[in-house]
Amino acid sequence: MTVSSIRSLAPYALIMALAFSGTSLAEELAPDSSPVVDPDAPAERILPIPEGTLEDTENVDKTAQDAAGELPLEQLRRFVAIFDRIKRAYVEDVSDSELLDHAINGMLSGLDPHSAYLKSDEFHDLEESTSGRFGGLGIEVGMEDGFVKVIAPIDDTPASRAGIQPGDLIVKLDGETVKGMSLEEAVGKMRGAPGTTITMTIVRDGESAPIEIEVERDVVKVTSIKSRMLDQGFGYIRITQFQATSGPDFRDAIQRLQKHADGPLRGLVIDLRNNPGGVLQASVEIADALIDDGLLVYTEGRVDASKLEFRAEPGDLTQGIPIVVLINGGSASASEILAGALQDHKRGVIMGTESFGKGSVQTVMPLDGETAIKLTTARYFTPSGRSIQALGIEPDIEVKSAKITETQNQPFFSEAELSGHLTNGSSEADSETKDKKKEGKKPAQKKADSKDSETDEQQSEPSLVDQDYQLRSALNLLKGLAIMHRTDTPEPAFDGPEDNRKQ
Repeated sequence: MTVSSIRSLAPYALIMALAFSGTSLAEELAPDSSPVVDPDAPAERILPIPEGTLEDTENVDKTAQDAAGELPLEQLRRFVAIFDRIKRAYVEDVSDSELLDHAINGMLSGLDPHSAYLKSDEFHDLEESTSGRFGGLGIEVGMEDGFVKVIAPIDDTPASRAGIQPGDLIVKLDGETVKGMSLEEAVGKMRGAPGTTITMTIVRDGESAPIEIEVERDVVKVTSIKSRMLDQGFGYIRITQFQATSGPDFRDAIQRLQKHADGPLRGLVIDLRNNPGGVLQASVEIADALIDDGLLVYTEGRVDASKLEFRAEPGDLTQGIPIVVLINGGSASASEILAGALQDHKRGVIMGTESFGKGSVQTVMPLDGETAIKLTTARYFTPSGRSIQALGIEPDIEVKSAKITETQNQPFFSEAELSGHLTNGSSEADSETKDKKKEGKKPAQKKADSKDSETDEQQSEPSLVDQDYQLRSALNLLKGLAIMHRTDTPEPAFDGPEDNRKQ
């Protein structure tokens, strides 16, 4: 081994020692660490490293000695030889620190699509995104076959407004192919100053040729919870992304719906479509608000800190009303945790299409306050023990996205309009029938008959249900479930002969 090779091994040994030190520390960390959201890989936890760890040279030396007996020396020699060859022969001068950063990146990205080394700016972006405000396009992505795959565009963001869809494969960014880029490099190219634009070349199922879409960057402000009434007594809550405040925001949304329901809230649609996940704890809090008791989700990993259970506290905020949950291929991670918990507890009907299938948990481990590693440390399981990793949540009722077109209704005649029809036998019903026959059928009013009606039509927008086939299907199912769920409907009065009364 050359002198230069031995010198090159010194920083590598230090890096290896720190990596092993971080791993051993992870076993001792408390499981109730505060979670943060990562815009690239949902459902994470952030674990603080005690101060002074990196400066503890005795611990570093001891860890390096322990690791030396376990590491394959042949591979280490190969690494040192490659390191030395690059230093001497690469076309441009490369610093030791840059090469070591590349080595760390490769070590983590080679594990799975969600593990990564976070440099100072990337770590800052991760922490910033916890507040629901960050710069960029508003798009959740992962890697597939060397290209960037869209998991989901976030609602009300530049990517969503530009028409980016779940499942899109990004092959070029501003004309530069993404093949060979790491996920972090591709995300870095998509970020930029608000007002600047980027051209994305996309391959989409069903399209014969790549599509070019220009997207203008902006400061992304994500509203985690949106709510509205769909119909009298039927509420709708859209969860765009799970953030640190999503749990309390969801409870507030339920209370608002109950207040504006013009009576008791009879049913609820929870829309998780194109929700890429986010904070693990937030999905647990929302599941807890809807499930009265029992296991919500559990995680399993190699270290003790990765073995967690989350259970519901007694009480159902919605008092057992029917729930329909909408999911699709853009529903990932924390969204699947919530959908899986509701499905396993039979607390809601899952409708839509199969979800994304991200069943792993990433732990963010700060190294020195400026950098961190994001490491996949556990798999999560639904209450019944299902792992959705690479499988997803299967809906109870499959409803694919479709366009709604109204067909013109043909006129029909009723029995009451036939000459000489039998009477109902009830004086009140017969009187109502006569009134209807006297009124006759009014001709459809043309728009030209009234300027006011024409103005109203132009000003009014189609309702959310009229535009969304899956949501309309969910509302129709919810109304049926609400009818079956009714317990306060009085038994109808019966005035007929005693012999005909049901015994």
